[in-house]
Amino acid sequence: MKSIFHTLCYFICSITVAQNFTAKVVDSSTGEAIPFATVITSENNGVITNEEGIFSLTPGMIQSIQDSLYISSMGYEKKSVWLPAQKTEVISLDPKTFELGSVYIDGLQLDVEEIVERIKENIDSNYKMSLSEKSIFFRESNFSTMDKVDFQFKKSSIPELNEELIQNLASKIPRESSYYREVAGDFYGDYRSHKFNIHKAAELYDKNKDVSVDGLTEKLEKIFTDNVKKDSYIKIRSGIFSTKMQLDSAAAANEEESKAIKVEVKNTDNELFQERVKDHISELYSQLFFHDGTELDFLEKSNRYQFKLTDYSFINEDPVYVIEFSPKGNKDFEGVMYVNTNDYAIVRLEFDNVRPLKKFGLLGITYRHSVYRGKMLFSKDAGGTYSPRYIELENGHQTGIDRPLNVIEKNKFVKGRRKQNELAIHMNIKASNLKKYEFVVFNSVSISESEFSNASENLKVKATYLSKYDPNFWAGYTIMEPNAAIQEFKVIE
Repeated sequence: MKSIFHTLCYFICSITVAQNFTAKVVDSSTGEAIPFATVITSENNGVITNEEGIFSLTPGMIQSIQDSLYISSMGYEKKSVWLPAQKTEVISLDPKTFELGSVYIDGLQLDVEEIVERIKENIDSNYKMSLSEKSIFFRESNFSTMDKVDFQFKKSSIPELNEELIQNLASKIPRESSYYREVAGDFYGDYRSHKFNIHKAAELYDKNKDVSVDGLTEKLEKIFTDNVKKDSYIKIRSGIFSTKMQLDSAAAANEEESKAIKVEVKNTDNELFQERVKDHISELYSQLFFHDGTELDFLEKSNRYQFKLTDYSFINEDPVYVIEFSPKGNKDFEGVMYVNTNDYAIVRLEFDNVRPLKKFGLLGITYRHSVYRGKMLFSKDAGGTYSPRYIELENGHQTGIDRPLNVIEKNKFVKGRRKQNELAIHMNIKASNLKKYEFVVFNSVSISESEFSNASENLKVKATYLSKYDPNFWAGYTIMEPNAAIQEFKVIE
């Protein structure tokens, strides 16, 4: 009996230990959530809270904790938490008080222009990234909105291509859609060369919102096929622009292209998924403020920005300058950078565009690159240089088409008029798209050239399709906790 009870107790304890520990970090005085707080479980290991102040630890991370985990955030006192004694899922941090004089540890009182110059002088030494193996989590959130869909029917010589069908086509186009991709794995390399060994991946979206449009497209194609004559060609005209397409050759080409695409997707679908994710992470790396070609030009063209030293604070016990920047004239960004007073490294950056990065409008076609904002957090690695711990980038675009569209069937092998059939409509379409990328590093260790060369990529892992958020899907994996929008995602049947 004693042995049975001992086994039972051990089993219960094992279940308890195997559960993830999830908590919310808040300000002790206001109760407000503290986003992007650092939670350290052991040397070079840890997580950060999401935008709602929530973090989660896997059983493996819990077991690696020697005594306590340490939670810190800019402007707050560092706090140690011993998990077995933690009875609440809410952890509060006390605001940090400090003397302004304590930040002048080298006895220098620099003005903001001198600080900016020292930032630029130390970029190469502060952000030199060697080959490493990183445990990472990547999340992509994609939101599309059809702000306007208006197909004004003008005329049609084909009875089936009537106003009712055109309006039905317009009504079936999804007005809103969202897509989420989440990937966990090991990321090898530096800023230029990458390998990605994916452990697990998920995709959340509504398949039905694509099927309805495809179905109508097939119906439209069938109507054309049944009504056009042999040897006809189609002329598509929009205003002064037009293009000609021979139906027989186009159909044959489309058939061959479709076969080729099917074979390619069948053989390389997993590889394409992995390449897409690697490309997105490479894009994030390329947009780091210290790289050539980045959109963030507030340092490269610092003479065209205004800088203001607004405060002092602490990040991970290190004193930092809090410097705001804004454009003097026709530049694009405003934001805040937090600069280590010892080595002049930017350890945290928040930025937002103040005007569209690009815009275009001509003959009824419009385009605006309207949103470009994000956050970057850096931490010092064992080699003494800084590398990204968290990158968030939001990219938004707006497009519009307000033009007439004429689809004309012509045939030069028949008697009489060459024009056989015509469909005329006026399109007025406006669409918005916002993509958000989140890249989190949980652990990072340096590796050699040979270790990088021998690192493998798992091309067999496929993204699991989810029609609704499943909190158990990532059990046992280290991730950044999803926000409320992802947790509430569900396909409406």
